[in-house]
Amino acid sequence: MSERRVRQRLGPSSEERADAGAAETARLGTIYPGDCVEVMRTWPDASFDACITDPPYNMSRRKGLKWAFSSHVTMDEGWDRFSNDDYFEFTRRWLLQVCRVVRPNGNILVFGSFHNIYVIGFVLEHVLGRRILQQITWFKPNAQPNITGRLPTESTEYIIWACNNTPERAAKWTFDYPRSKEIGGGKQLRNLWQIPCTPRSERRLGSHPSQKPVQLLERIVTLWTKPEDVILDCFLGTGTTAAAATQLGRRWVGIERDAEYIEIARKRLGASA
Repeated sequence: MSERRVRQRLGPSSEERADAGAAETARLGTIYPGDCVEVMRTWPDASFDACITDPPYNMSRRKGLKWAFSSHVTMDEGWDRFSNDDYFEFTRRWLLQVCRVVRPNGNILVFGSFHNIYVIGFVLEHVLGRRILQQITWFKPNAQPNITGRLPTESTEYIIWACNNTPERAAKWTFDYPRSKEIGGGKQLRNLWQIPCTPRSERRLGSHPSQKPVQLLERIVTLWTKPEDVILDCFLGTGTTAAAATQLGRRWVGIERDAEYIEIARKRLGASA
């Protein structure tokens, strides 16, 4: 019997439910420090209209990724390093909570690369039974060259778009089609977007190794949420999702476990965060 059928027969598991007696509404415009699964477990069901987030990609190596022709080392981050089994379980646990705290038929948009996007898609569709509607491909015209000197330059990342419901019940998800046509120059917007990597001006207060450009997040927030919607980013990093949400009249809540990134995000967003 599939996991989804077992859950339908037995009801929500203790892992899915909010902590008994501890559930409280998330405070808007707040960055919650700590492990995202544990933080989300303190919130009631259906607390958010959407989740837009950028989880660890599991692409770091123990000695870092090195350039073939220099001493530069990149992606040597402990938070981005898992065994395959651990990453699958990590993905299952945080997405399970996201599916609980996002309202039924709310949007879930998750960033990834070829390192992790297949795991995320499998968990959403086959483990949690959500309807995946589409994949957006972000093409980076100024992407960093391949660091090994043995492969083509990796110039794309992906965003999985899922509706927070089963394929049979998914309906009335938010997508601003008229605005998407405006962005597409009067034609249907394609799911291949050419947007440059994060400019230095957005890193002046500090940066994150996988920090996304505000332009990219503003497009996502514009198309997949409505004014006054409440957006969750459970891997807030330096706060780009929150910055885009604020600019566009949406409300937000973020979770981040790294104190350095929290401090950068607070500087970007204001001391009240």
